[in-house]
Amino acid sequence: MRENARVTADYQGDHQELVDEISELLGAPATLENRDFELIAFGAYDSEGELDASALDPVRTRSILTRRSTAAVRTWFEGFGITRATGPVRIPPTPEAGVYRGRVCLPVRHRGVVLGYVWLLDDDPGPSDAQLAAAMEVTGRIGALLADEAQHGADLTRELRAVLTAQPDWQRDMAVAELRTALGARADGPHTVVCVTPWPSADPDDAPSLRTLPGATALCTVPWGTASQSLALLVRLRSTDTLTPATSAATRLLERAGESAAGVAAGRIGLAELGAAWQEASASARAALAEPGLGPVARWASIGPYRLLTALPQETAQDPAVRTLLTPAHHELARTAEVYLDCAGQAGRTAAELGIHRQTLYYRLSRVEQLTGLDLDDGEDRLLLHMTLKAARLP
Repeated sequence: MRENARVTADYQGDHQELVDEISELLGAPATLENRDFELIAFGAYDSEGELDASALDPVRTRSILTRRSTAAVRTWFEGFGITRATGPVRIPPTPEAGVYRGRVCLPVRHRGVVLGYVWLLDDDPGPSDAQLAAAMEVTGRIGALLADEAQHGADLTRELRAVLTAQPDWQRDMAVAELRTALGARADGPHTVVCVTPWPSADPDDAPSLRTLPGATALCTVPWGTASQSLALLVRLRSTDTLTPATSAATRLLERAGESAAGVAAGRIGLAELGAAWQEASASARAALAEPGLGPVARWASIGPYRLLTALPQETAQDPAVRTLLTPAHHELARTAEVYLDCAGQAGRTAAELGIHRQTLYYRLSRVEQLTGLDLDDGEDRLLLHMTLKAARLP
């Protein structure tokens, strides 16, 4: 692992300088995207000092504004062989695909592997062969930079996973020390942790790149359950009270996660409590899966009783008195009891919430008492039933 690794902002600055250099060489605005078509840098060069509005066809506009292209656009461009090309590729205009002007694609490669693409509009007569050759030399430097950045990201992925999977003793302390060294000065600032679960892949490369996630510092996958994965994201904050970067990043991650939920831990200074933060984030994600009203992105501070319930072992949360009520045959009775307790035992509110008559409600509640042996007029019995019903829906 390299000491004093450069921060992501340094890489981004280098990217921008190299893209600006290509724009100057070719006399045209160039954009740099990674191999997943996520925007890295945009060189807004124009000889008249203004960007020609005609340059912004729908595909180019979306790429710049949203920092990525759709899967359909990616497939269409890849159909011209850009993933295999070692030199410039000219792509004709195709208005029906939203590409009103032709493109020149300069593949960005490092040691034979394509890592991204530099794009520019293909004007008439367009750049000369000599200009394109000079630009391709610059793409070689960009490729080396992207490879270096990818290696640094792999280091951080390894170190973050080590922290989150280590036992909470000297092993975790050592892992935290390694991650602190990898992050350098950034390690001492305010952070939080995001958990997205379940995550559909064990490969963190299937997640959006860090540069598209607000404040993202490192991410990794962590085993969740017997056969699933969670995605963990370490996020820089401006202050421990402002979690907006984390919730924004979680929302972006959920776009790729399918039927999942996300949790955000409380903010902290430094990395010493990273293990506890991960527990909070994963507990919040579990609560959002159990209680959709808390999600899809749930903050630790907002999950109420689930802060306690998620800390209980699953076997402890399944009280024997309530076991029969939790069988599929009594699903409606269990739901009725939970809504009744959520409504603080107010029959009118409960009946309205469930859309049933009060007499139906009273009958169902009497059946709940018969099945569980609990007295719904007793505060402790109600507490036990309420906790068990909530905990039963936790994944």
